[in-house]
Amino acid sequence: MTAKFTLNSKIYSVTKMSLFMVNYSRELRMGMDIRRKKKVEKVTEFVKRIKKVQEETEAVLRKIQEKIKRQADKRRKKVQK
Repeated sequence: MTAKFTLNSKIYSVTKMSLFMVNYSRELRMGMDIRRKKKVEKVTEFVKRIKKVQEETEAVLRKIQEKIKRQADKRRKKVQK
């Protein structure tokens, strides 16, 4: 359980977010704070927020993928038919 918590809460350098944040649009918390009274978020607002986080993450990953492809293409030899 500790390993899973660590993996899900780790901030990754590429996305600048944890896996939990990308999937659930909120940070993973350890334990509970029953004294804290928090306003419940509307479902539509939650959906907008999580879509935004996932779109931003997808854009970052696409950008990194293109960068890796450019680097790999520099080392490839052109094949003549």
